[in-house]
Amino acid sequence: MQASADKLLYLLKTRGALTAQQCGEILEMTSMGARKHLQQLAAQALVSYEDIASKKGRPNRFWQLSDKGHARFPDRHADLTLQLIDSVKAVFGDDGLDQLIAKRESELTAAYLAALSDLPLAQRVQKLAALREKEGYMASVQQIENGWLLIEDHCPICAAAQQCQGFCRAELRLFQTCIGEHGTVERTEYLLEGARRCAYQITMRM
Repeated sequence: MQASADKLLYLLKTRGALTAQQCGEILEMTSMGARKHLQQLAAQALVSYEDIASKKGRPNRFWQLSDKGHARFPDRHADLTLQLIDSVKAVFGDDGLDQLIAKRESELTAAYLAALSDLPLAQRVQKLAALREKEGYMASVQQIENGWLLIEDHCPICAAAQQCQGFCRAELRLFQTCIGEHGTVERTEYLLEGARRCAYQITMRM
């Protein structure tokens, strides 16, 4: 039971709202079995559902993670991080926090560029996603017209980003630096603005 429940939670985290039938097809179980597991997760307040009208027949029930369900995917040492941010602001002020973020950005930029050097753009995007995946962002890439969509289904520093959105601005600059003159990077979905994930459109310069 627990293994199936964990798979369902991971599926909803990475795919967003799904019906029991869709969950069953993806996880190779019956829709009845998936529905049973989802109902048990709902009883634990880990998932919720919304009935959406369809053109024919009864409404479709779409299941999604609740706030408690999202919390099952850990934020890296969230409480300690928030305490440290508060301490830095109290001792050094906003300028001190900006310097801390800039230092982190500089170190990440150096590490990423070293890993991405001499790669063509397509491989560079894939490598960037691999680096983010390794850091816990559940990152993947989708090919789109004129470029790619870099998707991050989880943010392991979400608590810190909520406290200080300078981390998010720094990461957007980091991605643009990694892509360089070959393309542009635009955030199209943003977790802190109510989206279920962050996504970045990387467009090739013609």
